[in-house]
Amino acid sequence: MRLQKNAKAKEATQKNQKQTVGSPKAKAASIRSASNSTSSRNTPGSKGKSTVPFRPTDTILLIGEGNFSFARALLSHSSLQYLPPNNVTATSYDSEETCYNKYPDARQIVEDLRRRGVEVLFSVDATALERCKPLKRRRWDRVVWNFPHAGKGITDQDRNILSNQILLLSFLRSVASFLVTGPIPSVHAPRKRKRKLEDEESDDDDDEWQVQNEDDMSEVEDLQGETPNSVNHNGCRGTVLITLRNVPPYSDWNLPKLAKSPPSSSSSLDKRNPRYIQLRSFAFHRDDWPGYEHRMTKGERAHGAGTTGKGGEDRTWEFCLRDTE
Repeated sequence: MRLQKNAKAKEATQKNQKQTVGSPKAKAASIRSASNSTSSRNTPGSKGKSTVPFRPTDTILLIGEGNFSFARALLSHSSLQYLPPNNVTATSYDSEETCYNKYPDARQIVEDLRRRGVEVLFSVDATALERCKPLKRRRWDRVVWNFPHAGKGITDQDRNILSNQILLLSFLRSVASFLVTGPIPSVHAPRKRKRKLEDEESDDDDDEWQVQNEDDMSEVEDLQGETPNSVNHNGCRGTVLITLRNVPPYSDWNLPKLAKSPPSSSSSLDKRNPRYIQLRSFAFHRDDWPGYEHRMTKGERAHGAGTTGKGGEDRTWEFCLRDTE
């Protein structure tokens, strides 16, 4: 059964690749329909088309799962029907007992995931992944952390922001050695926007362009508000996907800057943070993931629904490691 699912996943990926050959219109249509494609910009009050940043052949590491409902939703997504469950490793910072106490529905979800073949791990610290024995000497295509939060309950806003920035920096440092190695993924972004930058007229019949090397990444990073864009991950290095509310105080954490230009170490004994390339960002629609229910770090307080960050959108940022100088 495992070999059959992997074969189907490979076949589905190859089919998507073949569909990109041909006219610019055919390429654009293929990218819009592929599981790792993006679509139109999401504006307040309206829901744009979905972005599914995974392929059925990916190995996926999920960090900081609350009640593990995103792991379950991942296996239920229509575009990932051939994703082998044993390609997914879902982790929680809490111990198994604490997790079930904080999120009463987690026990049944975990039992179902394990029955289907998903690897579920508890007591995994996102800032020290190297200390988790089951993860050692392994690498993943996608490492995902949805709505990270230090959960310290600090009322002072500046100190709260700092604690979460430290959390993100520690995670980005720790996760670097767990990403699949390879060339930088090529990025597809709208030709319309590029031509606008060059004061040229746009052409609706040819709306694709590629950035294939690191020298062009600065232009990509300036275009993150423009969609659709997509990333060609085939045979490339692994990526980190972090989802946050795109409003204060979360936007004050300044995730893109932390990833791309981390601050210098305060001590010579501290490990230096690696630098990342931002490949893209896109709206994250919770209702695109069947059965996914966001849970607060502290558990079922207010049924897991807080008021902070209302009025904004959920947004995912995708990064890959920059080559060392």
